[in-house]
Amino acid sequence: MRNLLLLLLLANILYFVWGSFVRDNGEPGVAIVSESDLGPPLTVAEAAEAEEVESVGAVLDSGEPSALEAVVGRSCVTIGPFRANTDADTALTEYAGEGMPTALRSAHGEIFVGHWVQIRNIADNLTANEMLEKLHGGGLTDAYLVTSEEDGLYISLGLFGDESRAEKVELQAKSLELPADIIPKTREGTMFFVDIALPPGRGAGAMIEKYGESKVLLRDAATCPEP
Repeated sequence: MRNLLLLLLLANILYFVWGSFVRDNGEPGVAIVSESDLGPPLTVAEAAEAEEVESVGAVLDSGEPSALEAVVGRSCVTIGPFRANTDADTALTEYAGEGMPTALRSAHGEIFVGHWVQIRNIADNLTANEMLEKLHGGGLTDAYLVTSEEDGLYISLGLFGDESRAEKVELQAKSLELPADIIPKTREGTMFFVDIALPPGRGAGAMIEKYGESKVLLRDAATCPEP
């Protein structure tokens, strides 16, 4: 009798374990989700009205400068300063001939003349003459003495438009143990600028290559030609 009770108890335990396993082990890859867990229904925005699309297309194809600028903006470049009006006129004629709106401006200010190589703060004429002999003997035959009320005695080694040439002369003088340096030479006068409105898709790379980065102003630094 005791053994029978033990068998019945064991059978109940096994049935309980089997039932729990069947309830917890659902089909693989299947998840049951309540509709309330999905959140509010999604709404799809309506496509832009055909009239709005047509209006943008009309502006882009209209050819009106003011309307086109409102959509794509306006890109301008200023080339300069030019020391001579003829040089500015040449640039203006070139880009106007390519169909770009252009304008010539003039302004009064400090005009860059070149890179001046000098030996300054020389104590007296005797020291200056000794330096000149040393420079001439070292191959810098263009060096000469300058006397100025403002700057006193100094030796000029040349004025160069090309900075690399000025640096070469400066290093040559320093190799002779002479304290040369480079200062920018400017003068007051009228300078000229050419303002250019670039067409869509046109960059300023060719202009920079031709005139140099220092003479081509872009973005906010540039001035657009007056319509």
